[in-house]
Amino acid sequence: MGVIQEEAKLPLLWDAKTGENILWKAPLPFGNGSPDHNQGSPIVAKDRVFVTSCVWAANADRKATQPEHHVTCYRLADGKQLWDRIVKPGPWVISDLRGGYAAPTPASDGKRVYAAFGSSILHALTLDGKPVWSQVIPDHAAFDVAMAVSPIVFGDTVIQLTDRKSSKATIQAFDAATGKQRWQRKREKTSFGHATPVLAQVKGRPQLLVSATNALQGVDPNNGEVIWSCKWGRVIWPVSSPVMTKGLVYCMGGRGGHPGLIIDPGGTGDVTATHLKTKLGPSPSGLGSPVAYGDLVFRMSQPGVLLCVRITNGEELFKERLPQGIDPAISPVVTADGLIFIASAGKTLVVRAVEKFELLGESDLGDNSHASAAVSEGKLILKGKKYLWCVGKE
Repeated sequence: MGVIQEEAKLPLLWDAKTGENILWKAPLPFGNGSPDHNQGSPIVAKDRVFVTSCVWAANADRKATQPEHHVTCYRLADGKQLWDRIVKPGPWVISDLRGGYAAPTPASDGKRVYAAFGSSILHALTLDGKPVWSQVIPDHAAFDVAMAVSPIVFGDTVIQLTDRKSSKATIQAFDAATGKQRWQRKREKTSFGHATPVLAQVKGRPQLLVSATNALQGVDPNNGEVIWSCKWGRVIWPVSSPVMTKGLVYCMGGRGGHPGLIIDPGGTGDVTATHLKTKLGPSPSGLGSPVAYGDLVFRMSQPGVLLCVRITNGEELFKERLPQGIDPAISPVVTADGLIFIASAGKTLVVRAVEKFELLGESDLGDNSHASAAVSEGKLILKGKKYLWCVGKE
């Protein structure tokens, strides 16, 4: 999901053909194979870029076999590949390949990198690529299409949400150093979901903001207990993470044109009648998550529309149809100086984070993928289908 990055002065334009503002370009580790969907986004930790990817062997029977699972590290300064670790797959051989094997984005605490894969496994590696531990996520048959939720680092734990069909939905935490399960809590009042929770501070205490099938929730990251819930009013299929700004939480329901909510996250129990500020009408689905700047929230939806809403009252300020080729599956990032980068290794737009749509730049690297951007040290990292790109002012 996109969050405010403490970065400023990123370029507004770049060009793959001329090399303008392209700092480096590095091939992804596909060899002679072919990539899976590989929607997982890059992350940056300790001046290194980490990506996950899955690679199919030539002529593989994709419904009977699994692709190779890769965790790969590049040097942020110049894009040099430092290592490429092939890790073991989990037990799930996916028959419905719409979601693929590499949808989750990795996470890091600066000591290790944690990578979840759709074969139903979570790996921990050192920043130098040494395997530390692995945990199979059980009951994979209960997932819908894919395992897509990314791991979350909280203190010395790694949290994995696995909302799924029947009574198999859980949230659990693993010891970051050893992989030992610290706690697990069943989530009996929910079904499948593909939205990664967001860690936030509410009244000085941490909460995980979770978009679930029946309600938007605040969950205690210390034990998985639901602190509060606000009902959607119908069953939804969550694909988009929440965002919090000005003490309020905004979230759209899911795929298929579901409703949205703006709530005060400071309550306990069922807060539908007490803390719901605005219920938003159904909106076209979008796999990308929103970003916020001040009291403004910006969200992408199908078929490539940017929506701007004021979180304090739910007022829709604009709904702009973007140029063809902008991927509604990506999550924008917003910089500290108020620029929104709807950024991918395909077409990117830069717009100002204000109440009226203002386009500042349009670029296209021609390497389309569904991965969102990472931002670090004045650099924009973009993961395409073939290459990893670094954009910045030369």
